[in-house]
Amino acid sequence: MRATTLLRSLSRLHPQHTVVTAFKLDTDRRVLVLDVKPAARTRRCGACGKRCSRGYDHRVRQWRHTDLGETRVFLRYRLARVDCPRCGPTTERVPWAEHAAWHTSDFEELVAYKAQGADQTRVARDMRISWDTVGHIVSRVVKRLLSVGGDLLDGLRAVGLDDLSYRKGHKYISVVVDHDRGRLVWASEGRSGATIDQFFKELGPERAAKLKFVSIDMSAAYEAAIKTNAPNAVIVFDRFHVQRLAHDALDEVRREIVRELKNTPEGKAVKGTRYSLQRNEVNHTPKDAERISTVMATNAPLYRAYMLKTMLAWILSTATVADAERRLEGWIDWATRSQLKPFVRVGKTIRKHLEGILAYIRTGISNGRSEGFNGKARVITKRAFGFHSAAALIATLYLCCSGLELNPRHT
Repeated sequence: MRATTLLRSLSRLHPQHTVVTAFKLDTDRRVLVLDVKPAARTRRCGACGKRCSRGYDHRVRQWRHTDLGETRVFLRYRLARVDCPRCGPTTERVPWAEHAAWHTSDFEELVAYKAQGADQTRVARDMRISWDTVGHIVSRVVKRLLSVGGDLLDGLRAVGLDDLSYRKGHKYISVVVDHDRGRLVWASEGRSGATIDQFFKELGPERAAKLKFVSIDMSAAYEAAIKTNAPNAVIVFDRFHVQRLAHDALDEVRREIVRELKNTPEGKAVKGTRYSLQRNEVNHTPKDAERISTVMATNAPLYRAYMLKTMLAWILSTATVADAERRLEGWIDWATRSQLKPFVRVGKTIRKHLEGILAYIRTGISNGRSEGFNGKARVITKRAFGFHSAAALIATLYLCCSGLELNPRHT
């Protein structure tokens, strides 16, 4: 067996695509350079793949390939420029790397595979490349996989819309999660109605008409965008955010009472009750039960707020829509007559969004998928010690959370 054939086999270069003509080994630097050329004789445009008549202005170029043990491997080739009838002057296509890339496709897929389970710094150190290069490679691999792996927006029936903060200073991205498949299908910078309009523009009116359910928090911008672009979809307000309204109102009432009763025996009885009041009854400890009993005996407004919070959680667990509607109407009347301003405000909010809340009872759909995805996204962000741009975060989220499968040849 010739040395070039052996090296081609060890480097896992496809014999029908790439020919190894020579090699140079630098043992001191532990670098192996393979002189290669495409097996096909016809030159094609590197951008669009269209056949080109001739090549000119040849220049030697190297691509980083996957390592052989501790030895770094580079592919070297006299790359030609071509005149593409569609793209104009550009460089020719090579089978081992993407157009304008400085690393082979095998190398890039291995980097992306490692980035699915490790932070960017570790991948950069293991692969002996720069930190920024890892991000560029991930973006390129994700774009390549999404272009050949089918449209993630096909077949959507029920989706969840949510936003995710990725940096201080109100830096957000909007994400769309498929409830049926439990994976990310779309993400973009921003969290306005215009951002969601962009999602529906990419989805198209035909596929938007097939959406049956869209779960969101109580964002007015998201709600307006959905009604405009997918009028047939049922908007489902997430149970967690509905309950959160009551929890926040309870905490607001408690803080106001603490301020009013500061340095009094009644104020001391209220102080330290925050977590006992916020916990569900099934999770109460004996100490929590004692504190709730004290509040019931000494502070009627705070106990009324606690009961309003507890009752709303119970109503949202109702099995039938008719019972839930009747009980929510009663809860709204109670809240608006409670003389507790925060709960009066919550009552008006729930009345305004009653149909979407009842849709949760009817369908059982919530933003649990989206919230679970946000948990994964925060782990990814923390693992990377933050992201400098939305594009880098979005590419990593697609890589790790959209169902993309990588099976690199060198693992």
